[in-house]
Amino acid sequence: MDDILITLYGKPGCHLCEDARAVIERVAADLGVRWEEHDITRSEEDTRLYREQIPVTMINGVQHDFWRVDEGRLRAAIARLREPG
Repeated sequence: MDDILITLYGKPGCHLCEDARAVIERVAADLGVRWEEHDITRSEEDTRLYREQIPVTMINGVQHDFWRVDEGRLRAAIARLREPG
């Protein structure tokens, strides 16, 4: 496993977040990368930053997607991070 980390920002009861979680879980398992989830309702700062865009997907702390997670695009982004050089 390498140092790639996918982070999902969402909140309970968000159907788009549930869809995003399913995609991220699958991609992370297939590609052997770590992932974590943050509930924006537990942080005023996260709520302020992300409430209009959830779910928000980050890769290594850089915003990758919001509202929906495109599985092909997520896989491609991880592949690019793994390229030598």
